[in-house]
Amino acid sequence: MRALFFDGELKLVNDYPEPMRMAGESIVAVSLAGICGTDREIMRGYMGYRGVPGHEFAGRVTHSDDASLIGARVAGEINAGCGDCAACHARMQRHCRRRTVLGILGRDGAFAERLLLPDANLHRIPDTVSDEAAVMVEPIAAAGEILDQVELPTGGGVVILGDGRLAAIVAMVLSGAGYAVAVAGRHRGKLARIAALDRAHGRIAAYLDGAGERRTVRYRVVIDCTGNAAGFTRALELVEPRGTIVLKSTAAAGAALNLAPVVINEITVVGSRCGRFAPAIEWLAAGRFDPRPLIDGVYPLDESRAAFAAAAEPEKFKILLRPA
Repeated sequence: MRALFFDGELKLVNDYPEPMRMAGESIVAVSLAGICGTDREIMRGYMGYRGVPGHEFAGRVTHSDDASLIGARVAGEINAGCGDCAACHARMQRHCRRRTVLGILGRDGAFAERLLLPDANLHRIPDTVSDEAAVMVEPIAAAGEILDQVELPTGGGVVILGDGRLAAIVAMVLSGAGYAVAVAGRHRGKLARIAALDRAHGRIAAYLDGAGERRTVRYRVVIDCTGNAAGFTRALELVEPRGTIVLKSTAAAGAALNLAPVVINEITVVGSRCGRFAPAIEWLAAGRFDPRPLIDGVYPLDESRAAFAAAAEPEKFKILLRPA
């Protein structure tokens, strides 16, 4: 099959091995796959990954032991646990020490014509939800994880750092849940687009946070979606004493941190990664929000170089690949 393979550089392979299915696994023909900030960090060495990247997808099941799944449109949770450890028995496969992670750790991902996942990882997509919306179920679920982890203040007091694709999705999900949020970024055009995601209710405020324009307002909850190691330092500057910092960024580069403010100001720091798919799909089906305005281009695998170049452009949000 055709696939994008990364082994220090990303290359298109026309004869990549087909996924070999075991009992309890399904093969999915990928309809659309999204380029995520994590995918770009993998190109910089994140996780030391070698294989087919890509973990955001919508597709259709072609082979499965479960006959009811064959032909179903699906999105898939990316963590595949061992099934035998304490984390897996507690239904926390995302924290299994022997897990594989689609397109990130030990498992080929979605930048290919077909992928392989356990049946239990697959979630059906209702006919009313388009592939263009379904491909964003994974990041929407990740944004929704914040709602499960942190009690957010009503009426404001929440700021999202960053104005990239993740920040936009977090703002969309939190505003869709009824929370007023501010978004602090460095690109005027992107900030305007993020604010427009909830124009009907006006729950998203956006402001420039570049050099010479930094605010001194402090927030009860600061959500770092910057995608860089400096985001945590800025979060410490913006959080109130006894406030909470939620870390959503994954970055290959490290940074020296002064943790004294965490102790002095008694800050709670919450790492936040993957989330529940079922609520994310329900939100899309109910029309709580529409992520499709974030799409800035759809490219075939043959044009993967152009797709990744577009994903790196500061003013772009979501770039998709169409493997078939």
